[in-house]
Amino acid sequence: MTVRKITIAGINSGCGITTVTMGILATLYVMGLDVQPFKVGPDYIIPLLHSFITGKDSRNLDSWMLDIDTVVHLFEKNAANADISVIEGENGLYDGIGENTIVGSTAHVAKIVNSPVILVVNAEGISLSIVPLINGYVDYDKNLDIIGVILNKVESEAHYEFLKTAIENGTGLEVFGYLPKMDNLPSENLNLVPEEDLEDLKKKIRILVEQVIKTIDVDLIIKMSNRPDVSYLNSTKFLFDRNSDKKVRIAVAKDKAFSYYYKDNLDLLEIMGAEIVYFSPLVDEILPKDIAGLYFGGGNLEAYLKELQENKTLLRDIKRKIVEGIPTYAEGDSLLYLSEYVEHQKDEKFTMAEVLNGYCGISNEIYKSGYVDIEVIRDNILSNKGGRIRGHEFHRSNINISSEDITLCYTIQKKCCEKKPIIWRGGFSVYNMLASYPQIHFWCNPSFAQNFIDSCIKYSTDVVTAI
Repeated sequence: MTVRKITIAGINSGCGITTVTMGILATLYVMGLDVQPFKVGPDYIIPLLHSFITGKDSRNLDSWMLDIDTVVHLFEKNAANADISVIEGENGLYDGIGENTIVGSTAHVAKIVNSPVILVVNAEGISLSIVPLINGYVDYDKNLDIIGVILNKVESEAHYEFLKTAIENGTGLEVFGYLPKMDNLPSENLNLVPEEDLEDLKKKIRILVEQVIKTIDVDLIIKMSNRPDVSYLNSTKFLFDRNSDKKVRIAVAKDKAFSYYYKDNLDLLEIMGAEIVYFSPLVDEILPKDIAGLYFGGGNLEAYLKELQENKTLLRDIKRKIVEGIPTYAEGDSLLYLSEYVEHQKDEKFTMAEVLNGYCGISNEIYKSGYVDIEVIRDNILSNKGGRIRGHEFHRSNINISSEDITLCYTIQKKCCEKKPIIWRGGFSVYNMLASYPQIHFWCNPSFAQNFIDSCIKYSTDVVTAI
């Protein structure tokens, strides 16, 4: 069976991959196609933009956090009913986790899912030198299916015609078209777009679509996107046994402040017996009824601290439920929300849920970022001691714990190319809650999701028994 799929990759970060991908996604949508977006790597921001454009949840394909079978499974499961799948790359085409491997790179993911690749090249200030540049990328891995090029920031029609002729004669690749230098492109961070500016964002996307229709041959891209499915090696590993026929309601914080989730994480919880119900820490005054678990993902909390602080009724309700023992998992900057207060860089203080005894500070610079390996050193609601999983951190905040009642459950390790790894402790556990900065991918070790579900089932049973 053949399916339509295409990977939009780049020479380097900043060459215009997201702009080109947005334009192609929006154009395919306007053409009436059911398009499934994907994002290479751990990014939780760009997928929100994909979903805004297509109306479908964008999915992450991460070949460092996940093994090959799992990447293929998640791709084929989510792409199954789509007319075409579009995979947006990450950084440069071959940029992976280290100096001597392409693992985690766009090239690695494209090879795993058997996707053809279109290379986006920034054409600003370059002429014939573009040919050896592109040939270098093609020759680096002859087994990678690079089918053509899209040029970005082209200076004129004459510039484009020159480059197109040179590339097609010098590389044998198709040149699908170009984008000129464009002002007022859509913001890549949907969370930073105020509600009242969404119409302006839609207008900018329409302008981008008009440009793509004029200067990129999308029909040819569709025609050249057909490739066979990939049969993953071990399909039985994705047949999960549910430990109970009972469904448990898990309340998930989701709004403009809390939006950084891997959708496949939520899907796995549902497969294992969760009924997901969403609530907004910004506007809802109480938690959903009859819940047996809480899940707080990361997000752009920094921009909404005042609004979160003002919703005191919900803050009290959340603290009450957590102190009573409801299983709660929190990751990323949701730690701000669960701390006593947040000290902003402007010397402002915002009172939060006061579950974690300590305060969070926010700096101007990134405090921690990158992939991490996690080893569980204390039993918790996600894993017993000895469990392992991978995740990703990206935050400017840091929590300062001031209570001996909080247990550290994780040893976290970040590998720095060939240098000695950096190791620290994390994973704060108190009551029946685990809160940790790394955002983990449940499909890396599904037992973490299953243990969370089991904790919720036990809590639900205990509550009924107590009544």
